[in-house]
Amino acid sequence: MPAAVATNGAQEGRTVKRQRTDQNEVVVKSQRQTVGLVSPTSVPFTSIALGKTTFQLTTSVGRSLQTYDLRRGLNLVFITRPQTPEFITASIAWKDLVFAAWGAEAAESERGVWIFKRGKKIAELEMPLRHEHNIKSFCIFGSWIIGACDNQILVWKSSNYELYTTLQSVTASAFTGTLSSMPTMLNKIVAGKEDGTVEIWNVSSGKLVYSVLPPAADYGAVTALQPTPALNLLAIAYESGPLIIQDIQADKKILQFNASAHGTNGPSITSITFRTDGMGAGDDGKRAGVMATASNESGDVTLWDLNNGGRKQGVLRGAHAPPSSSSPGGVSKVEFLPGQAIIATSGLDNSLKTWIFDESPFNPVPRILHQRSGHGAPVTTLAFLPAASDGSDASGKWLLSTSKDRSLWGWSLRRDGQSTELSQGNVTKKARKQGILSSEGRDTIEALKAPPITSIACSLNRDGGMGSMPGKFPIWQSGKGKTKNSTEATSMTGWESVVTAHQGDNKARTWFWGRKKAGRWAFETQDGGEVKSVAVSPCGTFALVGSANGGIDMFNLQSGSHRQRYPARLTPAQAQQLKLDLANAEEAIAPAAESGKKKFYRGQGKHTAAVTGLAVDNLNRTVISCSADGKIKFWDFMSGALKHEIDWSGAVEITGLRLHRSSELAAFSCSDGCVRVVDVTTFKLIRELRMSRSSQSKAFDFADFGFSNDGRWVMAATSSFVCAWDLPTGHLIDVFKLPSTCNAISFSPTGEYLATASEEHVGVDVWSNKTLFTHVPTRHINEAELSTILASEGQAPTVSGEGSISVIGTLANAPDAESDDEDYIDADLDADAELDALSSDLVSLSLVPRSRWQNLLHLDIIRQRNAPTAAPKKPEKAPFFLPSLQERQANPAIANTNTTQDLAAIEQERSRIIKMDRQNTVSRFTSLLRDASETGDFAPFITNLKSLNPAAADIEIRSLSSPITSFDPESDACNELVAFVRALSYVCTSKRDFELGQAWMAVFLKVHSDVVVDDAELRQAVKEWRDRVVEEKERVEMLTQYCGGMVGFLRAARV
Repeated sequence: MPAAVATNGAQEGRTVKRQRTDQNEVVVKSQRQTVGLVSPTSVPFTSIALGKTTFQLTTSVGRSLQTYDLRRGLNLVFITRPQTPEFITASIAWKDLVFAAWGAEAAESERGVWIFKRGKKIAELEMPLRHEHNIKSFCIFGSWIIGACDNQILVWKSSNYELYTTLQSVTASAFTGTLSSMPTMLNKIVAGKEDGTVEIWNVSSGKLVYSVLPPAADYGAVTALQPTPALNLLAIAYESGPLIIQDIQADKKILQFNASAHGTNGPSITSITFRTDGMGAGDDGKRAGVMATASNESGDVTLWDLNNGGRKQGVLRGAHAPPSSSSPGGVSKVEFLPGQAIIATSGLDNSLKTWIFDESPFNPVPRILHQRSGHGAPVTTLAFLPAASDGSDASGKWLLSTSKDRSLWGWSLRRDGQSTELSQGNVTKKARKQGILSSEGRDTIEALKAPPITSIACSLNRDGGMGSMPGKFPIWQSGKGKTKNSTEATSMTGWESVVTAHQGDNKARTWFWGRKKAGRWAFETQDGGEVKSVAVSPCGTFALVGSANGGIDMFNLQSGSHRQRYPARLTPAQAQQLKLDLANAEEAIAPAAESGKKKFYRGQGKHTAAVTGLAVDNLNRTVISCSADGKIKFWDFMSGALKHEIDWSGAVEITGLRLHRSSELAAFSCSDGCVRVVDVTTFKLIRELRMSRSSQSKAFDFADFGFSNDGRWVMAATSSFVCAWDLPTGHLIDVFKLPSTCNAISFSPTGEYLATASEEHVGVDVWSNKTLFTHVPTRHINEAELSTILASEGQAPTVSGEGSISVIGTLANAPDAESDDEDYIDADLDADAELDALSSDLVSLSLVPRSRWQNLLHLDIIRQRNAPTAAPKKPEKAPFFLPSLQERQANPAIANTNTTQDLAAIEQERSRIIKMDRQNTVSRFTSLLRDASETGDFAPFITNLKSLNPAAADIEIRSLSSPITSFDPESDACNELVAFVRALSYVCTSKRDFELGQAWMAVFLKVHSDVVVDDAELRQAVKEWRDRVVEEKERVEMLTQYCGGMVGFLRAARV
């Protein structure tokens, strides 16, 4: 067997030819990358020292590894690619390499170990045949690479990556995956087992040397192993909580204590590390002997002084979030960096942190040094930040996201290090003061944060950046009792720009985007209902809040004051007048006789159910609201009066609203699985967008939806599918499936990216818009294709972004028109026919660039215009120091005379053969035309003619021959002129490439009009072509008149 499989990121051998994509692949979007992942898995990080200058820490994010540099502030330096076929189960860094073991839970699944260098795969370890267990941990020492599985230990040679031997357990107890080497023992490793035994193996001979038994049978499995800086001493942690330090050589217990932070019933220790810089212990921190322990069931790190029998020195509370019902947590690994007063930790809360110990004044508990993190729970809401101004360079750069972990993050799509969480105040300090910061207090810590965010609104027109509201001030106040000075200060520096709604809370909260922190105001709904929706006016001055009880309130973001209510609040006199008006009217809303519109009185029109969507038009004149009562209302922005109402209450409930301000279109998601688009200026329903008319698609509820940046598309997420509709045609043009339920989507304001968030994923998937860099057909997806997509497997971008080219659509992967790959063209004829024509009943134009057929009509004028205005001039004489062409050639006198004569004879014979064969040469154009004349299939000929440039097409049309123009009228050659006209008749009959057919006929008649007059057969063919054009013209005119009449009938007033 080969020792290793060397790779360079591509397959061996020749380059694989691009293949057609399947119907279930993404048409409009291509995979880009996933952001927000740091350490979301239980795989511990691995570290390596780079000389004496820095350390690199590598974490697992599923199927890829990410490497961070400590000296650069945990800046991301490498992402491994390609991604592994299955999830990574273990990793280790050695020298300049990183080893990653991957595999699935199923015994029959594929497994392997890949080797990466600077993010690129360079080799693989040889795996045993029929390997059925995943590798849980690695250990590398000397010339050995060790991997621990449940039932065996694999040993490789580090020099050639060959599998050296396999160590099988001699008892029924399985290995726990804990593995370590002892510095003073040659070729020896220690491995922990489920029964609490620690076995010592000689990897060179493959023999079991000794077994260290647990002090008691109830200690449980071995959960952690770590050699101490002292020789022959090994720290062993057990499942029930005890931790002992054992002299391996003498098999003698040195120290034993309960390392759990909560007594015997606390979480078991899963990670141990020792400080090696000789400091940190004792009362003054000048002695050696510091140990740190952590558990994946707790978020705390416990520090121990091992001198004088050992004692607990301190506890780093809340280093990572502990597990909870809503999200995972705990510390996956803790490690002192060699020779440094720095400790690194990673947790299941998707974070990687480094801590530093202060020597003066001495503090046994470290403080935070660097931190990289992301959401610790699935993302629930997404929103791209709008541009601060027209043409802003930051447009489309920032993405806001919220999660079930009650955090609000801003992600930079250009520089990962700029991503940050918006601060909600010093929550950890508040918890420490209240004495609730402990491993078991996760829910209590979360109570100090704002509830989970359900809706986001933003406008940066009044955002002052880092200079907004300098100084300290209380956060999230009610807005009452404010001082005049604060309002005057904000007029110069700007104010809050982000407003959020929170689950189960009747207050909407504001945020400073520029300062990345919580704002001053918490806007409470006037009717006391839960906040269901929020909006910010385009000017950035007003925030609107929609209540679960149907109320709508407007607040001033600068002062925090309540400014308006929709419907407007009535004074006692206005309320009395309303009663009189209603008494005189038969109905509360009476129809006006002239216009047929409904009349609304001041104070009327409040929603009777939760307000599910709010928006403000581009000029701050109209407020648009929708509710679960099935009604859409248009309010006057200043007065609060109801101007118009659309009532769908008898059919559906409205669950969401998105407004595209530049096109004045509003989209509403409805409970019947439909997105309805309304023109807000005419109040008319213009589109109803559905995945399908089948009952299966109606069962899907839309989790999120939105417009593209230009308002041409509507994107929506339902279940695990993301759909795209083309508004001008109303066609469903794209559907792709994600691995799990999609919670949120957002389209960037530049149109470059689409962001999606999934239920079982803490990262944010970012997709690139393929229409920006390649032509993508926007044809309708039929029922058969939709069924195939619904039954397909989900796909998602990778962390590294690799693999995006593989999902480019069919037309993007097809070769150019000038390609000589005939097999590919023949295989795509049917697909191209479907793409060129939207419907067989419509006359369609071609996809050929307009310049081709326009230049063909005016080729003579173009040649005249491009003709030289003056005779060519003889080039100036070259400088004397530059040799001429004759001088650069070999000396003729030295050349071999016989060779010259032989070459001349060969050239003369070659010229004779060419002259004889020139008469029999037939162009591809002529060959296809003659074949089509015999078979009646003109499709290949038309495809070839469409691929010709204007000059080539003109030459071919001029070169057409017939028995009249041929030099040999007695020959049986076909009449190429007649065949060409019949090909144009075929174009007219197929209802495709209409403008190309007209251009080709114009050139044909211009060149061969005299032949048409003399040749009866050709004249008859032209007459047939004209009859078909007239017939098609009359058919289209009839359809146009029918459509015009139907539109006029629908627009007419009906009683």
